[in-house]
Amino acid sequence: MRSARDASLLLVGSVPLDSADAVFRRCGETLGPHLAALPDGEVGDRSIWVVCQAYRVFHEHPDLETVARPSDPDPDKAWIPKGFSEGIWSFRTRPGVDRVDFDDLRYASWARDSYEEFLRLRDAGEISEDLRFQVSLPTPAGGLSFFFHDPGELRRHLPPYEDAMLREVERIASAIPAEDLAIQWDVCWEVLEIDGAPLPWALPDPWERYLDSLPRLNGAVPEGALLGHHLCYADLGHQHYIEPTDLATCVRMANATVAASPRSVDWIHMPVPRDRDDDAFFAPLGDLDVGDTRIFLGLIHHGDGEAGSRRRLEVAKRHLDGFGLATECGFGRRAPETLDALLDLHLTLVR
Repeated sequence: MRSARDASLLLVGSVPLDSADAVFRRCGETLGPHLAALPDGEVGDRSIWVVCQAYRVFHEHPDLETVARPSDPDPDKAWIPKGFSEGIWSFRTRPGVDRVDFDDLRYASWARDSYEEFLRLRDAGEISEDLRFQVSLPTPAGGLSFFFHDPGELRRHLPPYEDAMLREVERIASAIPAEDLAIQWDVCWEVLEIDGAPLPWALPDPWERYLDSLPRLNGAVPEGALLGHHLCYADLGHQHYIEPTDLATCVRMANATVAASPRSVDWIHMPVPRDRDDDAFFAPLGDLDVGDTRIFLGLIHHGDGEAGSRRRLEVAKRHLDGFGLATECGFGRRAPETLDALLDLHLTLVR
């Protein structure tokens, strides 16, 4: 099986196709030789990232009340927020409930179903036998914090929700052999907190809480599986929650992620906004201290094509050697008709 060091490209996770089968075929055929692992595209309920937790876990939980939810006349879109401030799901604990436990977050079930498709295609020779199956999971803070707007409730629910997420990792690892598996933690809420985003329901001490969580999250991923972290400034409607000043926060978090991990971290992905092709943005890469961990820079943007992506690439090379390439975030919210051009752009940049 390939390691992250063998890969020149990373697929962050989401892909705008209707099924895992379609994602495996299209992305495996086009980018397979340049990847270490292949995600299932986060299709269906996962297409809007952690909104699946609001829709399928919290909204259906008997101990929780839905305070607010999206509204759309189209019933197929009635669960999807329109932006960061409009129609966001929110929940609170029902009166008289002392503790809310979370049994099934569904990620393991989704992973098992997609892995069956992965195996079928790999056994048929349609996926390279060197590729692993990639599962992208939100950190517990990311899966929960967008939807509980009372800080007291958020603090109260984080420990049982983290327990539930770690059980999802255990279930995934029991169903998928380590040599076939890559797990990526999607780290968004913590990036926003640490970088000072105005999150009205954030808890204090974000850096300390992040450091505290790292050994548990990384330690849950079995040895032999690949482990990655995707650092993210959010991507709803192709908009960041805040714009990064530079890569300093990502570098600080990357260094801490590797230093605090009880096992190797195989890759860390960092986003690069489309309008940042200046040395000041990339200069903090000089402070990276992550050993053999592979860095993927998310500087590929369909919006300005090869010219803009190559311009960012050339500036990045002045500050870091030997990194891989990716888009800034998953591209599952893109129009499907742009997918072929975007995949071709990946290939153009690594040739």
